Amino acid sequence: MMTLKNVVKQFDEFKALDGVNLTIPKGTAFGLLGSNGAGKSTILRLFSGIYRAESGEVLIDEEPVYDHVNAKQKVFFINDETVQFGTYTLKQLKKFYQQFYPNFSEEIFQRLENIIQLPMDRKISTFSKGMKRQAIVIIGIACCTPYLLLDEAFDGLDPTMRIIVKKMLVDAMCERELTVVISSHNLKEINEMCDTAALLHQGKIVFNRELDSLKGAVHKVQTAFRDKEKLFRREDFPELEILHFEKTQSIYHIIIKGTEEEIRKALQPHDPLVVDLIPLSLEEIFIYELEVLGYDSKVFE
Repeated sequence: MMTLKNVVKQFDEFKALDGVNLTIPKGTAFGLLGSNGAGKSTILRLFSGIYRAESGEVLIDEEPVYDHVNAKQKVFFINDETVQFGTYTLKQLKKFYQQFYPNFSEEIFQRLENIIQLPMDRKISTFSKGMKRQAIVIIGIACCTPYLLLDEAFDGLDPTMRIIVKKMLVDAMCERELTVVISSHNLKEINEMCDTAALLHQGKIVFNRELDSLKGAVHKVQTAFRDKEKLFRREDFPELEILHFEKTQSIYHIIIKGTEEEIRKALQPHDPLVVDLIPLSLEEIFIYELEVLGYDSKVFE
């Protein structure tokens, strides 16, 4: 389990994280969402032991991470930059990480390398961006750590490269109880890979949700009522948790948190002529939730 307890991280006058609490269970595919500067990368660097928090606790399996080798060996962090590996060949990079990760699996490395067929003796600086990403992902998987952290893992990759990298990660999660944490500003990527996601904004966690339960719990409703003279307001439906309410001519457009059964039951006493429930995308759900909380939905831009 990965845990942040009331963590504050500051860079000079800039507070990157402001009292963040977060728990990521083992075996989870967890997404960190937010715009640039929201605090996603800072959390990953804290969990990997690169940064030290000004206050609060950063724990891996209840053990502090910073300056604790045992905890740090449980984590492999894939940065969004690969320039630091440029002077290595893939063969040299493998040997480098074998020094620090005692559970490194030569068998897993060879299996993945045979699939991708990257050149072992060429400097990584000569690789394309997609090849560089593939190289460090197969190294990270072969290190056999319980926790794998990826910072903007798919940013800039073409569709084919994205599929290859995602398949490697999914296969590794299926083979063992691997916890994968992915940071991204791209909600689609998080939706495809993760079962749970937290949204960060200005150094705070806005909300933390299981994605499947979230998608089934918010509905867009289009309805019209028999009494066309009456102007309905959101206050007329106190039993519903309404995220958004507007009227266009005789049609009401309402975003409601709740089950389909709960929604129809609450609307029925008002004699609706029609009730249409329309699926919402995950991005739409997050935007409406942000608006209710008073945040600007431009965090997804």
